[in-house]
Amino acid sequence: MAAFISHQGLVAPMDRANVDTDAIMPKQYLKCIFKTGYGGWAFDDWRYLDSGDVEIDVNSRRPNPDFELNQPAYQGASILLARENFGCGSSREHAVWGIRDMGFRVIIATSFADIFYNNCFNNGILAISLTAEQIERLFGLAELGLRLTVDLDQTVIVLPDGEYMRFNIEPKRREKMLQGLDNVATTLLQREVIRIFEGQHKATHPYYFLTLR
Repeated sequence: MAAFISHQGLVAPMDRANVDTDAIMPKQYLKCIFKTGYGGWAFDDWRYLDSGDVEIDVNSRRPNPDFELNQPAYQGASILLARENFGCGSSREHAVWGIRDMGFRVIIATSFADIFYNNCFNNGILAISLTAEQIERLFGLAELGLRLTVDLDQTVIVLPDGEYMRFNIEPKRREKMLQGLDNVATTLLQREVIRIFEGQHKATHPYYFLTLR
């Protein structure tokens, strides 16, 4: 997982509350077992005028011109702006994979569903909660085109005029993102502790390690 220290990017506003994971990544794509390549399917039912499936080439489908993220002004955006309870619904990690593969590194919303929030950090997306007033202000600015600098090291969002909004994040999550560590990599930082435990466990419970002949 790539380290996240600071990111500057264009904001794409999605003026919706309670965006659930079924809308982000519909059920027909959950049968895939890989972890990348979901970007063309994210927000599928809103994004296209025709129905999709795994076997259908997304390039052959008809984009919905009314969908927010299809607007020309927001192409290439890497910061997604939304309302409250983003990522609610079922606990499908595919939803985060899809948003990540669309190119988004940051999601800013009033609040997030817990499992979706955890999945973001496990997959290199910085999820930031701001107050309703701050979110409203960002939506107003985003209509005219807005680029933000998100500084995780300083835990601030810097606006184009130099004003900043401070955000809160749990210290452990922040440190893992700064170092680019997922849960497995974090565990492997304790290799020596694990090695010592394994040796002691084998010495005190040798019957677990008997080899059948």
